[in-house]
Amino acid sequence: MGLKKAITSSLEDVIEKAGGCAVVDGGFATQLERHGAAINDPLWSAVCLIKQPDLIKRVHLDYLEAGADILITSSYQATIPGFLSRGLSIEQGELLLKKSVKLAVEARNSFWDALKVTPDHRYNRALVAASIGSYGAYLADGSEYSGCYGPRVDVDKLKDFHRRRLQVLVEAGPDLLAFETIPNKLEAQACVELLEEQNVQIPSWICFSSVDGENAPSGESFKECLEGISKSNKIHAVGINCTPPHLIQSLICKFKELTSKAIIVYPNSGEIWDGKAKRWLPAKCFDDENFECFATIWRDSGAKLIGGCCRTTPSTVQAISKVLKGQSQ
Repeated sequence: MGLKKAITSSLEDVIEKAGGCAVVDGGFATQLERHGAAINDPLWSAVCLIKQPDLIKRVHLDYLEAGADILITSSYQATIPGFLSRGLSIEQGELLLKKSVKLAVEARNSFWDALKVTPDHRYNRALVAASIGSYGAYLADGSEYSGCYGPRVDVDKLKDFHRRRLQVLVEAGPDLLAFETIPNKLEAQACVELLEEQNVQIPSWICFSSVDGENAPSGESFKECLEGISKSNKIHAVGINCTPPHLIQSLICKFKELTSKAIIVYPNSGEIWDGKAKRWLPAKCFDDENFECFATIWRDSGAKLIGGCCRTTPSTVQAISKVLKGQSQ
């Protein structure tokens, strides 16, 4: 219980130290590609855990320098089945999962240690959130944006899918767990039940995506989706990620009516991902100035954690951090 209290207060502390709204990092794969990584792979950005771990640490440092208070690990699409399909052993896959946390922690610690020579800095010691992508992200067929897993997928199958990855990531010692791009009530239920069954003591958040600004991708209402989450003391924040930014404000207002938990939002740039064609479709996008403007609106609407997802960059996060913390960096 003491461990749980200490970790929980660290999440609350970083929100408080950030002025009431903490800054989450931004698009990971986007920045990896900027550094020259080739991630056109079923493992997506997780392929760099195998091939270019140094770039992963570089991206974490980019976001720390931009003002992120929370780093999300490169494990979104890293799964044991996914690694097995690449010819790796279970042991090798588990080591890579742990490596995703280790790289983020090392980046955070080295960045924080370097700041000791500049005592007047305005950075906060960042927390590391271990990313746990949805079952649809593993399938890499776009179903994380539709919620359509088929009749053979039930809550037990989803718990079986997530269980070992969750156990390994918890063993790696992150500050937080981030269940991301959850597309339906069933998977949210599986995540909550698994946290309870495993008696996980690390604070978690669950983020859904939305294509219409009203419901989960499955078509289920967020009232349905949040029902079990709101009752769980394992979940400390809930919100939206990888969703067009123009939908975010109304979703924050909706979530505020449905839950008392902290609300987290990290939208994409507004571009649309075609999961089958594996490409971004042209769409009206938010640039850094838009994010800077809307970050204050999202905060004032009730968000406690704000960042970016796909196609956002360190400059996006710097703009968010600057306006939320009222400073220049």
